[in-house]
Amino acid sequence: MKPPPGTRVLIVEDEAIIAMTAEDMIEELGCIVANTASSLAEALAHVEAGGFDVALLDINLNGSESTEVARLLIERGSPFVFTTGYGSSGPAALFPDIPVVTKPYRAADLATAITSAIKVPG
Repeated sequence: MKPPPGTRVLIVEDEAIIAMTAEDMIEELGCIVANTASSLAEALAHVEAGGFDVALLDINLNGSESTEVARLLIERGSPFVFTTGYGSSGPAALFPDIPVVTKPYRAADLATAITSAIKVPG
């Protein structure tokens, strides 16, 4: 499953190399990188501003859990995918309906998770 071409993705990731890799994968999938954020403050500002269809949300941002961002995304009705290097425990357990992609991820994993998050029929 692939997300619709042109799907705008917000990437929230504190590791620059992982963010750049995600950007490349998103573009390979035919999606558009709407914006990137590397901190909770940046992520919250981008969510408030909108302009994206789905977000990739790292569970751990510089040692802080991103639950505040997740709650704001849910409040705004914005679909998102958790990304993590620590398995699917932690805040993902508080959001059981949110897809989780473990790092290092592959483009196919992102495609499936994004498609699932935005509820594209299979």
